[in-house]
Amino acid sequence: MATHVITGAGSGIGAAVARRLHARGDDLVLHARDAGRAKELAAEFPGARTLVGDLAEPDRLSWAFSHQTLPDRVDSLLHVAGVIDLGRVGDLTPKTWRHQLDVNLISPAELTRHFLPQLRLAQGHVVFVNSGSGLRAGHEWSAYAASKHGLKALADALRHEEHENGVRVTSVYPGRTASPMQVKVHQQEGKEYDPAQWIDPESVATTILMALDLPRDAEVNDLTVRPGR
Repeated sequence: MATHVITGAGSGIGAAVARRLHARGDDLVLHARDAGRAKELAAEFPGARTLVGDLAEPDRLSWAFSHQTLPDRVDSLLHVAGVIDLGRVGDLTPKTWRHQLDVNLISPAELTRHFLPQLRLAQGHVVFVNSGSGLRAGHEWSAYAASKHGLKALADALRHEEHENGVRVTSVYPGRTASPMQVKVHQQEGKEYDPAQWIDPESVATTILMALDLPRDAEVNDLTVRPGR
């Protein structure tokens, strides 16, 4: 039975991936920002373990984890959680920049650091759910895109560093996906939201599981997923 550590399992792509892995009997360790959220995830995914730590405070993750039991084996670490705040460069404050960089980039780096020993032992897999904005930046997307460009750099460097240890690293770049984050984006853009126009989170989950389940003789490095409509 494989063990997967997942961030962002409460909604959207993360929830879709967690449901699929849970249904096939894999062992889940679901990250939650606080104890209340951990309780909700444990109820939604019976038998799953939880790990509490606020991704908005990466400097405190090490302390938080030191008071909890980490899994001895990790077959995959799935970075799905993310935050977004749109705005022009001339309007964004340092607080807004830091929040997106902390959650979208620095915390994934810190989580990866903590779980690398277990990943090396299992010759496991690190999956970074990035974004189309990790490849190009658009109008009012500077801070979010910068965090996702950084996430691509983190994944690329990690892939080179851990190849000799048998750790696989995949970046997934979904286009706009029907999720709570997309609702917020549309609100900030002042546009009407129609989930039918965008990718179903289950479709992105399918691509992630494909990368996870690929035989050891191959590795998906970068995977771009775009709306088909």
